[in-house]
Amino acid sequence: MTSISKTSALKADNLVIIGKSFKNKNEYGLTAEQVSYIEKQIADNKKLVSINQFTRFVFVVVLDDKKDSIQQKELLRRAGNTITGALNEHKKTSVIVTSTVDKKFTLAFIEGILLGNYQFIKHRSTAAKEKNSLTTLYVHDNTITEKQLEELNIVADATCKARDLVNEPVNILDATDLANAFAKMGKEAGFSVEILNKAKITSLKMGGLLAVNAGSVDPPTFTIMEYKPKGAVNKQPYVLVGKGVVYDTGGLSIKPTAGMDTMKCDMAGGAAVGCLMYAVAKAKLPVHVVALVPATDNRPGFNAFAPGDIITMHDGSTVEMLNSDAEGRMILADALSYAKKFKPLAAFEFSTLTGAAVAAIGAQGIVCMGTVPEKMKNQLKESGARVHERLAEFPFWEEYDELLKSDIADRKNIGGPLAGAITAGRFLVKYTDYPYMHFDIAAPAFLAARDGYRTKGGTGVGIRLIFDYFKNLKK
Repeated sequence: MTSISKTSALKADNLVIIGKSFKNKNEYGLTAEQVSYIEKQIADNKKLVSINQFTRFVFVVVLDDKKDSIQQKELLRRAGNTITGALNEHKKTSVIVTSTVDKKFTLAFIEGILLGNYQFIKHRSTAAKEKNSLTTLYVHDNTITEKQLEELNIVADATCKARDLVNEPVNILDATDLANAFAKMGKEAGFSVEILNKAKITSLKMGGLLAVNAGSVDPPTFTIMEYKPKGAVNKQPYVLVGKGVVYDTGGLSIKPTAGMDTMKCDMAGGAAVGCLMYAVAKAKLPVHVVALVPATDNRPGFNAFAPGDIITMHDGSTVEMLNSDAEGRMILADALSYAKKFKPLAAFEFSTLTGAAVAAIGAQGIVCMGTVPEKMKNQLKESGARVHERLAEFPFWEEYDELLKSDIADRKNIGGPLAGAITAGRFLVKYTDYPYMHFDIAAPAFLAARDGYRTKGGTGVGIRLIFDYFKNLKK
């Protein structure tokens, strides 16, 4: 984790200068030739200029006035990531950021550094040698408060914690380990955590979760987290629900080997909501939040549920299971049904649910749909734009329910080859009696290659989105 602190003076350290234009100052320690070079590069429309002074680097970042505020912030995050890479490549341990632009732009740049400096190399024997050198960030900007830096660091830390969980393989992180990781975060941040074991899950008749777990030697867990501060802005809680399939073989509807290679990431929704709880509690946001994570692996062993089986769910309804690789909706349905007891103001559910969502928009955004009021949808979309976790809302028409009709049960767990992302959402909404929003993060949750500050592997997507939404709530 990169440490951040404010500084009142520009020391002889690596330096980043952010502005709408470049104006030299004596304290920058630049020679006349270096100033001339920077000015020429900017005149040639370069927005990031670097100077190697051998003992240190100086970077000048200029805002692109042809872009709107949202686009400028994203470009600054990416500039922060680029500069982080350069500093690590040259084994630099610290950097000072000084700025003459609005603090929202400076904070976006710093966020790019924090997220771009992430690594997951703990299992490599050469980890000590490969570890990033950059550990300290100083901020020279009187408009930014210590509290704002602390909050930014909390959210970045939570995002990186989620990345760690997603990147861990199932032989190290099973359903019990995932629940215990949430318990540890609860103690650190100050939210309650209750872990239900298989016996308790059985007594609650969570048939979907038990059916998916039937093929595994490892028991399932159901984690209930709650943060209820005094003076919360909401009388009814927000409920977060996250898919916790710690590994997905597809069950008896088994995936090809190439389709299984990254399936340790199938609990990214669970990681997102658990680590979001950590961020909300650590930052002491005045929001009452409950999070639910049903967790198991999906294996083809023992008495694995088989296509054609009839499963009785937590709410008493029946499902004709026709594809065991559509397992996420089975465990989420039980969690959404259980959530009724909290009488949610709204429930936000995150899951790596469908290949259809991946095919539809790729990793450039999050597929979403649901029944929350339009005002709330618009607020969520605004938060998504601010943090560049953009939302693409799909139609949620009742006519799609026709594709889920079963001849022998209340519904099927798949809707056929068309509108797969939507029928998955329509399956889940049947287990709610409250405003509900479904976020299918199958594409952006795990990347095959680095995309700027979104590092290869787990991304922690969803945390920054909902934290921003919560932060901007009013009574």
